[in-house]
Amino acid sequence: MDNEQFERVFEAIMAFECDGPLEDDSIEHVCCSSCFTDFGLSLEVARRGEATDTPCPDCGKCTGRKVNTASLHGALRSFINWGSIHRTRFGGAPTLAFNTKQATAVNVPPWFQSDLALLERLLGIGIFAYGPRLWMVGENVPLKEMQVEEKRDAILQRILKEYPVKTLSPDDIFFRVRVNPRIPENPAEYDAPPNALSGGGRLDSPDQSVLYGSQDLQVCVHECKVSAEEETYVATLAPTYSLNLLDLSKVLAAPEDSSEFESLDMAVHMLFLASSHAYGITRRISLMAAEAGFDGIVYPSYFSLLRTGAMPFEAIYGLSGRVIERYAEHENSKIIPNIALFGYPVADGKVTVKCVNRILMKRVQYDLQFGPAGVA
Repeated sequence: MDNEQFERVFEAIMAFECDGPLEDDSIEHVCCSSCFTDFGLSLEVARRGEATDTPCPDCGKCTGRKVNTASLHGALRSFINWGSIHRTRFGGAPTLAFNTKQATAVNVPPWFQSDLALLERLLGIGIFAYGPRLWMVGENVPLKEMQVEEKRDAILQRILKEYPVKTLSPDDIFFRVRVNPRIPENPAEYDAPPNALSGGGRLDSPDQSVLYGSQDLQVCVHECKVSAEEETYVATLAPTYSLNLLDLSKVLAAPEDSSEFESLDMAVHMLFLASSHAYGITRRISLMAAEAGFDGIVYPSYFSLLRTGAMPFEAIYGLSGRVIERYAEHENSKIIPNIALFGYPVADGKVTVKCVNRILMKRVQYDLQFGPAGVA
């Protein structure tokens, strides 16, 4: 691929640039994106590099984006650590890691061999299989007890007691998206589905209908799996009076001597990152919250990480990122809160439909993360 083709692909794929070159121009460049054969790694390097006309100190080409050691290390961490994340039933962890203490102990595909040799020479690193701490893959006491029906309710009572209350006021608008509604302008179309249709979502069940919404319209559209050819409408809603919601979207304060293996906060975090196999637990939380008098629940969107581009479990920091206040703000920034209101809040007068708009999908754009293939 020539430089012009590379630049076109680079601009298209890396439209959301999340890492740039270091501001300290005194740090010398050590290589460039053209030094690498693996296309994905080359793009990760380019994302952090500088476009200059000077020859690369390693390959001598003027066309690649140049990086210093720190930026190269960041590109490799993104490519190897983040790019090898494997999601498990609850949680997930990278399958590969690297450091300067161990020699390479994995087999790599042919296209990555020269790249590996360059990385070993410039950074002095070795790549090896990563054995995660077991909390990262769901070894958490409250989480495991929630999966046992005889022990579940005791943990769920802790959730009701320890998580904060969020007040949703009449000034707090939120959105509900419908695809192909029968009468788009009818406010009733944006209430909770009929009982006969309940029981397929994260918090609704045959015994409890739920109106789902979000204050993030992008998440609403994604969760409804909207396609370009469908007739799609969005209702802007607001409470008619203050509603009290159990807020499961917040990082839960915990003692600094807590461990990831006993953390209720980590258990709930993993619970809402899990897919439909967790619905039996989350629906039970919903029922118990309604019985306790809550009007609904604020909960982390399953698509939070896709929306924020965040790494789910940053192994270096573990629970400290969720306990230390200044780091907890970073963890909170990863979460997109959704709203679930119990019953039929539109019909019951708890929520008003302020307006309805048709929405059309004009463009879809992806922020892509590259990782290695065939490394084992």
